[in-house]
Amino acid sequence: MLKLAMAVLWPSFLVAAMADGFFFSVFDPADLLIVGGHGELPAIAVYTIGFFFFWSFGALASMLSIYLLRTESPSQPPF
Repeated sequence: MLKLAMAVLWPSFLVAAMADGFFFSVFDPADLLIVGGHGELPAIAVYTIGFFFFWSFGALASMLSIYLLRTESPSQPPF
């Protein structure tokens, strides 16, 4: 189970670090709108929230990939 968790969490962590760097090199946290107005969060909080947002989507994609690999039907030809 630990091996499966690491197979999901480590690649998604690396992708989140890269996505966070790319995203915030283009967008300034002070310029992002939060529900129609400027947020009162400090920049480090916005970076942290963005990182966990990207990490959760990366983990979801990794889990879906592992699920699809493990549920491959033997009656269908591989593509």
